[in-house]
Amino acid sequence: MLFSLGRRMSRHRLLVVAAWAFLVVVGAALAGDAFDRTVPVADAPAGSESLLTQERLDALDPEGEIVTAVLRGEDFFSPSLRDSATTVLQQMRDLPGVVEVTDAYTSGGAIGDDGRSSLVVVELDRGLHGDAAVAVASEVSARLHTIAAPEVLVGGELLAEQAFVDRATIDAALGEGVAILVLVVLVTLVLGSLRIALLPVVAALAAIAPTLAVLGLLARVVDVNEFAVNVVTILGLGLAVDYSLLVVLRLREERAAAPDAAVDDLVARALAGAGRAVSVSGAAVGIALLGILVLGDPLLSGMALGGAVVVVFATLAGVTLVPALLSLTHRALPARDQPTWARPWVGRRSAGRAGVLERSTRLAQRRPALIAVSATAVLLALAAPVASLALDDSDIRSLPAAAEERRSYEAVTTGFTGIGVEPVTVVIDGQVGDPAVTGVLDRIAALPEVADADLVQNLPADVTAVDFRPVGDTATGPAAQRLVEAARGMDGPVTVHVTGPAASLIDSRDHLAQRLPWAVAVVAVAGFALLGGLTRSAVVPLKALVLAALTVTATLGVLTAVFGWGWGAPLLGFEATGTLDVTTPLLIGLLAFGLTMDYEVFLLARITERWRARDRGADPRAANAEAVRFGIARTGPVVTLAAAAICVVFLGFALGGLVAMKEIGVGMVVAVVLDVTIVRGLLLPAVMTLLGRANWWPGERPRRALPTRRAAPQPDREAVDASPGGRRAVVRS
Repeated sequence: MLFSLGRRMSRHRLLVVAAWAFLVVVGAALAGDAFDRTVPVADAPAGSESLLTQERLDALDPEGEIVTAVLRGEDFFSPSLRDSATTVLQQMRDLPGVVEVTDAYTSGGAIGDDGRSSLVVVELDRGLHGDAAVAVASEVSARLHTIAAPEVLVGGELLAEQAFVDRATIDAALGEGVAILVLVVLVTLVLGSLRIALLPVVAALAAIAPTLAVLGLLARVVDVNEFAVNVVTILGLGLAVDYSLLVVLRLREERAAAPDAAVDDLVARALAGAGRAVSVSGAAVGIALLGILVLGDPLLSGMALGGAVVVVFATLAGVTLVPALLSLTHRALPARDQPTWARPWVGRRSAGRAGVLERSTRLAQRRPALIAVSATAVLLALAAPVASLALDDSDIRSLPAAAEERRSYEAVTTGFTGIGVEPVTVVIDGQVGDPAVTGVLDRIAALPEVADADLVQNLPADVTAVDFRPVGDTATGPAAQRLVEAARGMDGPVTVHVTGPAASLIDSRDHLAQRLPWAVAVVAVAGFALLGGLTRSAVVPLKALVLAALTVTATLGVLTAVFGWGWGAPLLGFEATGTLDVTTPLLIGLLAFGLTMDYEVFLLARITERWRARDRGADPRAANAEAVRFGIARTGPVVTLAAAAICVVFLGFALGGLVAMKEIGVGMVVAVVLDVTIVRGLLLPAVMTLLGRANWWPGERPRRALPTRRAAPQPDREAVDASPGGRRAVVRS
C-alpha cells in the first residue's frame, strides 16, 4: 500500500503540492482565530474543593480585575509627588471601566514601611473580561506611569497573566525563528543541498498552518490555553523534520542501490521503506498525547488536543507532501560520498566512515553485558535526584526578575505591613458569632503556620470567610500547604471549605496523582500493541517500554538537579525556587516517551526488516546481531540528524525568559540526548544482542505447507541456456 501511495504521490506531485498549498493558505488565514480564542484556564481541576469554593466566593461578592501599583523612590510627603499623584488618581476615577481607586493620597490607602512608597489599588468593572479587561488595565497602567515618582511599578494578576502570554509568544517566535535558521544550516551542511534542507521546513509549515486553524475551531468548544499554540509549533516543527529526513535519506539509499531507476519507482521504494516507520511513529507520539488527555488537567488538555492535531498533519505531510516534493527536487540531493559547495570535505573515504551510532553499536556488541550494566547504572544515577523532587505552581517567580509585574508583586508583599502573600481562605457556613464557627477559626489561627488573619467583608450573614496568611514568602510553600491540610482536617460541628493558591496546588497535585496510573497504563498498553504489531514480538515492545521508562526517569532526575537544586541557574539565567512546576514532570515525561518511541520505531522498523529477510538456515543469534547492526547503521544517520534538529528546536524554549518554558525546553533536550546516546547507541544494541533469538518471541507463525506435485530435480550449478536468437544466458538455479 505504501509503495503504491508513493508512486501516486510522485506521479501526481504537482496536484499534491497544490493541495497542500491550499491547506497552508486556508490555515494561515484562519490561524488568527486560534490566538484570539485562547483563554486562561482554571488553576485547579474541575470539581475540586478549591475551585468550587472560590467560585462560590466570587458569586457571593463579585469583584472586578485588580491593578496594583507601587509609587516609590521619594518621600511620601514630597509636594511634587503629592500633587502629581493626586491629579492623576482623581482623573483615573473618571476613566471608563474603572470602578474604584484606593490610594494613600486621596482615599486613605497604604503607605510603605519605609515612608518612601505607597500602594495604589484600582478595581475594574466586573463586567470586563478577556481582551476588554486587558485593554482597560493597559490604559490604567499607562496613566499610573505618568505620576511623577522616581519609580512606578504596576502589576496585578491580570497584567501578570498577560505578561506570561506576551513573553511566551515573543520567546516562541524568537526561538522558532532561530531554530529554523539553524536547522536549515545544519541540514544543508549534512546533506549538502540548500533546496533539500528547505524541504523539512516546508513540511513543518504545511503541518502547523492547518493545525492552527483546527485549533481555532476546537477553541470554540473547549478551553484552549495560549501555551497550546507553543506546543503545536514545537511539535509540528520537530516531527515534520524527523519524518522528512527519514524519507529523504531512504530515497538517497534507494537511488544508490538502483541509480538507473525512474523517479516514480525511487519515491515508491523510499516510502515503502520509510512510510511505515513514519506512520507508526506518528501513532506512538499520538499515544503519548492521549496519555496527557487522560490526566484531565485543564492546562495540559489543551496542549494535548493541539499536539494530537499537529501529529496527524505532520504524519500526513511525511507520507504525501514530502514524497511529492522529493520527486520534484531529487536531483538536488547529492549522493552520500558526493562533495558539494556546502560540504566540500566529503569524499569516498569520509563517506565510508562509520557513523556515531554505528560505532557505538559495535562497541556494545563486543561487550554487551558490561555495556548494558554500565549504561543502566549511569541512567539510574542520573535519575537519583528524582527522590527530592518538589512540585509547585508556576507563579509570578516564573517571570524574569527584571519584569515589572514581578517587581511590583515583590514590592507589595514585602514593603507594606499587613500585606503579604496570597492567603489560605477558609469558608464556613454559619455566622461569625456562632461559637462552633469561632471555635474552628480560633483553632486554625493558633496553628504555627499562620502569620495573620483577616475577616472577609461583604458576605451574607450566614457565611463566614477568613483569610489566613501563611508564614514564609510564598503562597504555595510548605507552610501554606500544611495550613491547608490542617484546616481541611479540622473536625467539629461545622464543615470547613478551603481555597487559595496553596489549596489549588494540593488539589491539582492530588488529581494528577490519581489520574497518573491510568495515563501510564493507557500509554504502556497502546505502545506495547503498536510495537508488537510492528515487530510481531512481545519481547521487543517490553524492552522498549523499559528503556523509555529509564530515559524519562533519568531526564526528570537531571531536571530536578538543574532547576530544583539550581545547578543550571547561572547558565540559564533563572532564580531557583527549589521546585518544578506541577505539570512539568508529567508533560515532559509523556512527550519524552513519545519522542523516544519515535526513534525506537525508526530503528526497530529497519532492524525488523533485516531480521525478516535473514537466511533462515543461519545461526539465529548471529542473524539477530547482524540485523541490529544493519538496522542501526542504516538508520543511525537519520536518528542522529533528527535528534540534533529537534534539540535545536527545543533549545529555543530553553533560552526563553519564562522558567516554565525553560523547564520544558531543557527537559526535552536532555531526554533526546540521553535517548540517542546512551539508550539507542549503547543500551539497545547491548540488550538486543544479549537476548538474541528471544527478541523475536513468539515470532511469525510458521506457514502451513501446501501439498505440491513432485517436480523434476533442478541442477545446483550454473547451466548455459541458448536463446532463440543465438545469445547465451547464464541461468542459476
